[in-house]
Amino acid sequence: MATQLNGPRLSGPTLVKGARASRTTIALKLGMALSGMVFLGFVLAHMYGNLKAFAGHDAFNEYAEHLREIGEPMLPHGGLLWILRVGLIASLVVHVYCAVVLWRRAAKARTTKYVVKKDTGATRASLMMRWGGVTILVFLVWHLLNFTIVKVNPQGGETNDPYNLMVDTFDVWWLTVIYLVAMLALGAHLHHGIWSAAQTLGWTGTAAKRQRAKVTGFVIALIVSVGFSLVPLGVLAGIITK
Repeated sequence: MATQLNGPRLSGPTLVKGARASRTTIALKLGMALSGMVFLGFVLAHMYGNLKAFAGHDAFNEYAEHLREIGEPMLPHGGLLWILRVGLIASLVVHVYCAVVLWRRAAKARTTKYVVKKDTGATRASLMMRWGGVTILVFLVWHLLNFTIVKVNPQGGETNDPYNLMVDTFDVWWLTVIYLVAMLALGAHLHHGIWSAAQTLGWTGTAAKRQRAKVTGFVIALIVSVGFSLVPLGVLAGIITK
């Protein structure tokens, strides 16, 4: 006599729904990984430009003006720069959207206290990524208003000179503190994000590859955090002056 199993049965529609959810989760993770790589490319290029401040007023402003002249006369003055900005904003929107959807799915799937306790490390990393991402997003809005869109000089000085605007901003100690905190958040986000992207893209199949991905994430995060922090610290130390 056959033994009857009393476990839950999965109907055809349920299986299809689960498979579809799995595919969309993979797509969302890919979206996060690829958009994150676009953002990382911009961050590294932006860091290189910022370090021009150590070469002095003229070198920094010439670099800033050169960015606006790229593509002329086919594009208007600053046209390519705005195209790149729009592309960056689009990547950021994709990144944030994928992150929010994945977080909501994970929260919905977390139905018991046992699951939460079982994966405390992963939960802590997830919280750090989430709030680190929010910190970076808020900082980006302030940063764009300060240096690009509105161009607010906290000391009431000129705003059309990129170098002087930068020096006047970082001469205010509490603005520098905000900037440094944001760079710490960016470094932590990159460290975990690069590792997650490597997992999503299938680059962590062996122990050696996993170790390589972790080291790469740490090194890039350290370079970015330190590289961006050097300029405001240089201003406070009196190395970078008007």
